[in-house]
Amino acid sequence: MKPRMKLGDFLVAYLKRAGVTHIFGLPGDLVLGLFHRFGRDRDLAIVTFSHEPSVGFAADGYARSTRRLGVVCVTYGAGGHNVLNPIAGAYAEQVPLLVVSGGPGDAEQKLSGIHHQAKDVDGQWRMFREVTVDARILRHPERAAEEVHEVVRAIMTQHRPGYLEIHRDLVDVPIAVPPEIREWNGGFPDTPSDPRKLAEAVSDTRARLQAAKRPVLIGGIELYRAGAEGDFLRLAEQLGVPVVTTPDAKGCFPMDHPLHMGIHMGPFSAPAIEKRVRDADLVLALGTVLTDVNLGAAKPQVRRERAVWAVGGRVNVSFHTYTEVALRDFVGALGREQLPRFREAVVYRDNLKRAKRERTDSALRVNDLLLEMNHFLDLHPGYDVFAESGDSLFGGLELRLRAGGLYFSQGYYASMGFAVPAAIGAQIGTRRRTLVLCGDGAFQMTGPEISHAPRHGVAPIVVLVNNCGWQIFRPVSPRPDLLAIPPWPYAELAQAWGGVGIQAETRGELREALRAAHELREFAVIECKIPPDDLSPISRKYIHESARRGTKAPSAQRGEAERRSSGHRGRS
Repeated sequence: MKPRMKLGDFLVAYLKRAGVTHIFGLPGDLVLGLFHRFGRDRDLAIVTFSHEPSVGFAADGYARSTRRLGVVCVTYGAGGHNVLNPIAGAYAEQVPLLVVSGGPGDAEQKLSGIHHQAKDVDGQWRMFREVTVDARILRHPERAAEEVHEVVRAIMTQHRPGYLEIHRDLVDVPIAVPPEIREWNGGFPDTPSDPRKLAEAVSDTRARLQAAKRPVLIGGIELYRAGAEGDFLRLAEQLGVPVVTTPDAKGCFPMDHPLHMGIHMGPFSAPAIEKRVRDADLVLALGTVLTDVNLGAAKPQVRRERAVWAVGGRVNVSFHTYTEVALRDFVGALGREQLPRFREAVVYRDNLKRAKRERTDSALRVNDLLLEMNHFLDLHPGYDVFAESGDSLFGGLELRLRAGGLYFSQGYYASMGFAVPAAIGAQIGTRRRTLVLCGDGAFQMTGPEISHAPRHGVAPIVVLVNNCGWQIFRPVSPRPDLLAIPPWPYAELAQAWGGVGIQAETRGELREALRAAHELREFAVIECKIPPDDLSPISRKYIHESARRGTKAPSAQRGEAERRSSGHRGRS
C-alpha cells in the first residue's frame, strides 16, 4: 500500500492484505470499472455464475469452508437486489461476507432517475443496512480508506456481512491511506476475556464437574466460528463423556470419534440421545445457540441449575453469569484444568432404520439413500458435504463423515438454492471435493449453476432426490397441485452441461453410481427416483409435530405458550 492510491487500487491491495484470494461476482455497467480492477490483479481470481443469488451462496460456502473473508461484487440495483437473500442468510448464520456494489456517479444522481434505480439512489444501501453489521456508501474520498477498514473490522469481529457501495466516478479518485492501515498485518485480534471473570467461570465449572456423576457435552456452532473446536476435542477426551452436537454445528466434533454420540435436536433426536441428555446431571453446552431447529421446535430440555452454557461472550454456570468471557478462552482454559475422568462407553446413534438383511434391488427410499451415502463416506473419507434445505436439511443430519470431512448447511436460515453454488464456492476455496444432497425443487432454483463447475476446475457430486415436487410440504398441504414442479431430465441435463448424469432407482444402483462418480474427474448428478410420499426420519417427526401444533385451538396454543414462558425462567 502507498500513502496515496486510487480508490480501486487501494481496495485491491487491502483485500489481498486481508487474505482474500477469490472474488465472487457478476459484471454490470455501474460496477464495471471496479470489477475490471479486481480482475486485473492476477492474485485475485474472479468467479462468475449465471445469477447473483448463486454468487452470494458461493461466496458463503467459500467463507464457511476456508474461514476467510468472502467477497461479493455486483452492480447496483438489479444486481444488488438479487443478492439480498443470500446476504440475509449469511447474516442469520454469522458468515463473514463483504458485498461491494457499484453505483451511479454524482452527475447521474442529479437526473430524475437512472437505470437500475428502484426508488431513490440510497434505497439499496438502506436495504443492506437491514442484513449487515455495517453498510456504507463511500461519499468522502478523504475518509474512504478508514471506512473500508471499519466495515471489514466489523465483519471479521462479528462474523456477519458488511456492505460497501462505491459509485463509479470514485473508482479512479486518489485517496489518502493512513499509516496504521499501510502497516496493518491483515488480521483482527479477538477481544480478550476479562482474566478475573475467566478464572472464576473456570473454577465454578470445575467444581460442578467434580460433583457430577453423568455429565454430557453439547457442541454448538460458535465453537467453529471461534476456531475452538480443537480445544473442545481435547476437553472431551480429557473428560471421557458423550459428545452430541446441535444440527447447525454438525461436524464441529469429529463424527467418527468414539465419544461422538450423534446429533441432539430435542424431541427429534434419536431416542437414546434424547434420554442421555435428559438424564445428565450436568450439561456443558458450549457454543450452542437456542434456535427452533436446534431445539426441535420444543422448549429446552436442560434445566439451568444443572447446566453450563457458554455462548455470545458470556458463561452461565447454573444461575451465575460471567460476562466478557470469550468462548475459545473458556474452553481452552477449562481443558487445562485437573478434571475428573468419567470413561463412559459411547455408542453412536441416529434415526435411520437398518434391516437385518440388506436388499439392494428394492425401490429406493430416503432412508436407504442416506444409508448408502454413509456407506460411500465410509469408503471414501475426505469429502465435504453440503445439504440443501427442506427434507435434505433433516436427512443430512443422519450422514456421518469420516477423517475430518466437514458438513455445511443453512441449518437456521434454510434458504432453498444454497447447496449447489455453496459447494462449488467451497471446493474453489479448499480444493476438497464436495458431495451435495439436494432435492429437485431446490435444484431447479440454482442447480444449473453446476454447468460452471468445469471452467472453475471443480467436480461436485450431487445426489439429487427426485420426488416430483416440494416433498416436505406434501403431508400438510391441502393442495398438492401447488407443490408440483416440471419434470426435468436431470441426468440428461448434467451430460449436456459437461458433466455426467446417472439415474438410480434402487439401492444397488445408487451404490454403483456413487462409486462411478467418485472415479470421475467431471462433476456428476445422480438422479435418485424417490416415491413422492417418502421422507427422511427426522422430517416425519418434524411434520407430525407441526401438524399437531397446527390443529390446536388458539386458546390451547396461548395456554401452552404461557406455560413454556414460565418454564423458561429456570432453563438454559
